[in-house]
Amino acid sequence: MLLVADVGNTNVVFALFDGKSVRARWRIATDPRRTGDEYAVWLTQLLALEGVERKAVNRFIIGSVVPRAIHNLTVLGEKYFGVTPMIAGEGDAAWGITVDVDEPRSLGADRALNAIAAHARYDGDLIIIDFGTATTFDAVDFTGAYKGGIIAPGINLSLDALVGNTAKLPRIAIEAPRTTSVIGRNTEDQMLIGVFWGYVAMMEGLITKMREEIGRPAKVVATGGLAILFDKHTDVFDCVDFDLTLEGLAILADRASK
Repeated sequence: MLLVADVGNTNVVFALFDGKSVRARWRIATDPRRTGDEYAVWLTQLLALEGVERKAVNRFIIGSVVPRAIHNLTVLGEKYFGVTPMIAGEGDAAWGITVDVDEPRSLGADRALNAIAAHARYDGDLIIIDFGTATTFDAVDFTGAYKGGIIAPGINLSLDALVGNTAKLPRIAIEAPRTTSVIGRNTEDQMLIGVFWGYVAMMEGLITKMREEIGRPAKVVATGGLAILFDKHTDVFDCVDFDLTLEGLAILADRASK
């Protein structure tokens, strides 16, 4: 079986692939100080709950936007699974796509993996939106080449900045407003309208501009935890694909194995 680890700024998502399908996925807070031993205690118990023994894992690949986390995950693979992890973007697990931007080395692993998986799954030009700590918009052309994109503050970062830099505004949960009115009658509703509908307007506006610049029909693929929340309140997404980054890791691992 293949174990993949998608290391983001907020969470590490582990997934276990049995063939082409995801058998299980688990999430833990990102902490570069977490040791390989600590990962092993946690992950071994979760594998046991799935009825999977450690020795069943014979491949391991890591995709990370947090370089400091890679060492301890490598220790996890070598010490507890007996495999040296592949690192996405390096060696046999190189991206294998054209990165057509000014600084190709600066492209984050998550964005490259999304591009690889989306091109494998969908035809034509693509716009990929990933709702993470930051929200990224990426353009991938019909050949699979990464052409560039946009980085915007994630909605939770925006809310944290608003609450953290004001004296009287309360902390609120990210959710859809109870009505479609954009004229709030109390402080909490006004904040939610500003954060939620403001974010929807930003997404729709940026996607419109990206489509105009691409000049060809482009399918919009959304991924990340909050994609489903926004999908219910805008028709700008053509599809929501929660496992896009994990699938990108699995594709790279398969290519490297061959």
